[in-house]
Amino acid sequence: MSTLVNFPSKNEVCAERFLFPHYSGVATYQPPCKRSRITAPFCFAIAEDQFAKLNQKWEEKRLCYIDALPNECLFEILRRLPGARERCASACVSKKWLSVLSSIRSAELPKETKTTLPDLNEDPIDVEEETETEECLQRSLEGKKATDIRLAAISISSGSRGTLGKLTIQGSHPTRGVTDKGLTAIGRGCPSLRVLSIWNVPRVTDTGLSEIADGCPLLEKVDLVECPLITDKGLIAIARKCPNLTSLNVESCVRIGNDGLQAIGQCCPKLTSVTIKNCPLVGDKGICDLVSSAGASLTKVKLHGLNIGDHAIANVGFHGKGVTDLTLSGLQLVAERGFWVMANTLGLQKLKSVAIISCPGLTDLGLASIAKCCPGLKQVHLRRCSQVSDAGVKAFCEAAKLLESLQLEECNRITLNGVLSALIMCGPKFKSLSLVKCLGIKDIITPPGMVQIPSCASLRSLTVRNCPGFTDASLAMVGKICPMLENIELSGLGDVSDHGLLPLINTCAGRLVNVNLCKNANLTDIAVTSLVKANGNTLKLLNLDGCKKVTDKTVMEIVERCAVLEELDLSRSMVSDYGISVLASAKELKLRVLSLAGCQKLTGKGVILLGNMGKSLEGLNLLSCNLVNSYNLASLEEKLWWCDILV
Repeated sequence: MSTLVNFPSKNEVCAERFLFPHYSGVATYQPPCKRSRITAPFCFAIAEDQFAKLNQKWEEKRLCYIDALPNECLFEILRRLPGARERCASACVSKKWLSVLSSIRSAELPKETKTTLPDLNEDPIDVEEETETEECLQRSLEGKKATDIRLAAISISSGSRGTLGKLTIQGSHPTRGVTDKGLTAIGRGCPSLRVLSIWNVPRVTDTGLSEIADGCPLLEKVDLVECPLITDKGLIAIARKCPNLTSLNVESCVRIGNDGLQAIGQCCPKLTSVTIKNCPLVGDKGICDLVSSAGASLTKVKLHGLNIGDHAIANVGFHGKGVTDLTLSGLQLVAERGFWVMANTLGLQKLKSVAIISCPGLTDLGLASIAKCCPGLKQVHLRRCSQVSDAGVKAFCEAAKLLESLQLEECNRITLNGVLSALIMCGPKFKSLSLVKCLGIKDIITPPGMVQIPSCASLRSLTVRNCPGFTDASLAMVGKICPMLENIELSGLGDVSDHGLLPLINTCAGRLVNVNLCKNANLTDIAVTSLVKANGNTLKLLNLDGCKKVTDKTVMEIVERCAVLEELDLSRSMVSDYGISVLASAKELKLRVLSLAGCQKLTGKGVILLGNMGKSLEGLNLLSCNLVNSYNLASLEEKLWWCDILV
C-alpha cells in the first residue's frame, strides 16, 4: 500500500522525527524556515533491528534524568526546596518523590527566609506572639483511608497549612494498611504533634512508635487500642523521649506489661491520667511502680480487666494522693481486704468520683470504708456489685456527707426499702439518684404506725430504668419522699400506669423541667395531659417514645401549655395528621428537636404540614413512617432546608 501512494513505511524514519505523506502529482506548500538546512524531509530505509535500537535510544532520551538518580541524591535535591508549598507540589510528582520527601526530618530542612520587603505601614509582629497564634491541625484516618501514603502526604502538607497537633488512626486498609513507614513519616515531618490515637492497627510495631517518640518530643496524649505488635519497648521509648506526657490510654495491647508502665511512671512527671484495660501481662508490680512514681501528679486512674490483686489496689489508695477520679472494673482477683486497705490507707483524700464495676470483692464493709475515708466523695457509680446490700448503701450514704450523685446498676441485692432508707440518710447536697436494672427493687407497704414519712428535699433528679418490680405503689412512695424533683426518667416500667404517675405529678407540680417516660405502654392521655397542665411553664424536654396510648389530645395540650418546650419525642405513639397540623401551626412553640419515628397514623399530608414549623427546628426524626413516600419527604426537605431530617 505504501508503494501505491508513495507513503513511508514503518521502517522509514524521518530525519527530523516527523513523517509527512508524499503523494505523486500533488504539490504541497511549506513556508521557508529561517536558516533551515533541510527544505524537505527525506526518508531512508533501515532494518528492523536498527529501527528498534533507534526507538529505544529515543525513549531513553525522553526519560527524566532525575528519576535515574539514586535516592540519596534525590534526597539532597528535594530537601533544599525553598518552602513547604514547593515540597507539597513535588510530592505530587510520583510515589517515589513522596516517599523521599516524607523521609526528610524537619530539622534537615533549610529555614525559610522571607524575600519580600516588609510593609512599613503595618505594625511589627513579635516572633513569640506569632508562634502562639500558629494554627494546630487535626487529622483523622478511618478504615480504608488509613494507609501509609496518606500519612506521608499528611506529614508533608502539614508544613504548608500549619503544624499537626492531633492525629487519630482508627482501623486500617485490609491490604495497604498503616505500618511503621507511615508512623515514621509522621515522626519525621510533624515535630509539633501533641495527641496521637491509634485504634485497631495490627501492623504497627515498636519501630514506628519509637520514630514517633524520636520526632515528636512535645507529645502529651497517647492512645494505644488493639495494637498487638506493640510491646514494652515502644512504650519505654515514648516514656524516655516525651517528658510532657499527661495522658496515657492502653487498651487490649497483649504485649505491653509491667516494664512499660514502670518507665512511664519514672520518666513522665506530668502524667495526670492513665487508663489500662484488658492487658493480660500487666500485674501488681506494674501498677505499683506506676502509681508510686507518678502518684503525686495523677488525678484520673482507670483500671479495667487486669490480673491484679489486693496489693495493687492498696498501693493506689496509699500513693494516689492527688487522684480525684477512680474507676475499677472487672478486677476479679481483688477481695474485700483490698478495698478495705485501699480506703484505710487514707491516701485518697481528694477523691471526688468513684466507679466500681463487676468487682465481686466489694462488700458492704469495703463500701462503708470508702465513704468514711474519702471525705470529699461526690459521685458514686456501682454496677454488678453482687455483694453490696441495703446495709452497705445505707452506711455509705450516712458517711458520705458531700455525696451528690448515686447510680446503682444491676445490683440485685439492693431493695426499695434500702434505697429509701439511704435517701433519708443522705446529706443536704444529694441531688441525683439512678436505679437501672435492679431486680431487687419491689413494692413495699408503709407500716401502719408510720404517720409521717421522712423526705429528701435535696433530690432533684430521679432515674428508674428497666426495673420490673417498680410499680405504681413504688412510684407513689418515691413521690412522697422526694417532693422537689426537677428531672424524672421512668423508662421501661411495664407496670407503671396513670394511677402511680398522678400522685408524683401533683407532688412536683410547677417544678419539672426534663421528663422521660419512654417505653411505658400503660400511660394514657390522662396522666400526660395532667403532667403538661401542672408543669407547662417549666417543661423543656418531654419524651413519650413508645407510649402507645398517647393521642392527639396530648399534642393539643402541649401546644396550649408548653411555651418553653425545646425537645419533644412522640415516636411510636398514636399521634395522627390532625395532631401534627395543630403542632405545626403553633406560633409560640419553639421546638428545636422533634421525633415522630414509627408513628403509624402519620401520612404524607401530615409530613407536608411540618414544613410550616419555625426556623427554631434543628432536628426532625421521621424514621419508620411507613405511610410517608419519597415525594412527601422531598417536599419537606425543600421547605425545611436548614433542618437535619432523619428518614
